Amino acid sequence: QLQLVESGGGLVQAGDSLRLSCSASLATFSDYSAVWFRQTPGKEREYVAGISKTGHSDYYSDSVKGRFTISKDNTKNTAYLQMNGLNLEDTAVYYCAATVRGTYSDWRPATYPIWGQGTQVTVSS
Repeated sequence: QLQLVESGGGLVQAGDSLRLSCSASLATFSDYSAVWFRQTPGKEREYVAGISKTGHSDYYSDSVKGRFTISKDNTKNTAYLQMNGLNLEDTAVYYCAATVRGTYSDWRPATYPIWGQGTQVTVSS
């Protein structure tokens, strides 16, 4: 069973950049599409971005389009989320998820059966 581990979160100032990593436990990560969600206390998990199995296609929520970039390196079994121009509203726990079905633009968390434990991103003014 695929396991995911996120890393790279931290405390940054508004306008800064941060790169999150999602490391997969299996060498068959190329068989999975990957997505990033985020969640703040009291709110539902929010879709951020998704990428295809090969890494050649991606999709973004309107709230991060133009600022965030998702990528996937199957040789390293890792997906990334490059976040530029961070603002206070980006503060959240960020989760990586995956599915062997290949879906990557569906905003519903239930679509993705495999999840990491999350990494905290805090943006200060």
